Amino acid sequence: MLETKTKRFEDARPQLMGLAYRMLGVVADAEDAVQDTFLKWQAADLAGIRNPDAWLVTVCTNRCLDILKSASRTRMSYVGPWIPEPLQTETISLQEADLDRAQSLTTAFLLLLERLTPKERAAFLLREIFGKPYDEVARTLGIKEAACRQLVSRASKSVRKNQARFTPSADQQEAFLAAFQNALATGSADRLEELLAETVSLRTDGGGKATAISRVIEGRHLVGKYIARILGRLLTNVRLERREVNGIGGLVTLDGDTVVTAMTIGYAPDGTVDRIYLIRNPDKLRHLTAPARHDPATGGLRFQ
Repeated sequence: MLETKTKRFEDARPQLMGLAYRMLGVVADAEDAVQDTFLKWQAADLAGIRNPDAWLVTVCTNRCLDILKSASRTRMSYVGPWIPEPLQTETISLQEADLDRAQSLTTAFLLLLERLTPKERAAFLLREIFGKPYDEVARTLGIKEAACRQLVSRASKSVRKNQARFTPSADQQEAFLAAFQNALATGSADRLEELLAETVSLRTDGGGKATAISRVIEGRHLVGKYIARILGRLLTNVRLERREVNGIGGLVTLDGDTVVTAMTIGYAPDGTVDRIYLIRNPDKLRHLTAPARHDPATGGLRFQ
């Protein structure tokens, strides 16, 4: 009985982890939420649980909401821009029908979720990304179905307005990464600027623990100049590697075997780059040593 109970949870773990990471943007917090769910599951009487999957999602979601309350206070004292913890990912069997879930893992999308209230975030993810029915989402959040529909509607409008759910083609990703590396190597941003949106922004998260720019750099020319003339000098003694970061092509820089910077990118609907994120806080780089398997069909994340 205990073995069957444990197996049932392990089968659900990747989807719970995918939900918790999208909710929280920090792997350790997501792991805590999933582990707390496991402990409650172990102590629960299955005879009284009609829908085990819904029960697990409800417990995990509400634990994430509790963690978000503490996180909001902590982030008020965070040094510089806060960016979600990056993941090295390995996306498996991406189908067109799964694009929404694939796109919901990008850094640009996770930051967009930060603009929503915690309950809007939970309702939107459960309904629009994980496909849960409205009545189930309402029960999870302890609200009426009409109120749940309003939460999802408001969140969906915000998501559509900010256009953070575009995934470029492999060729578009390759073109940008090649131009970025060329700008670093040559000090010329001419080709790079052709691929940047007019309103592109670049932000760096050092968390007060690594060198980072404290302000957001905005505009095609300023961002191109910063990459070609400043980053190019700063990155002369490190090794660059291309990796899939949060489901999209990115770069990491290494000093020996230690990752010191992760770059992930946001694309506009026309294929230009409108967001560049550089994460340098060492506390956020530990999950860039081995890929997390991301299954867009379920939204699940499985760590090696």
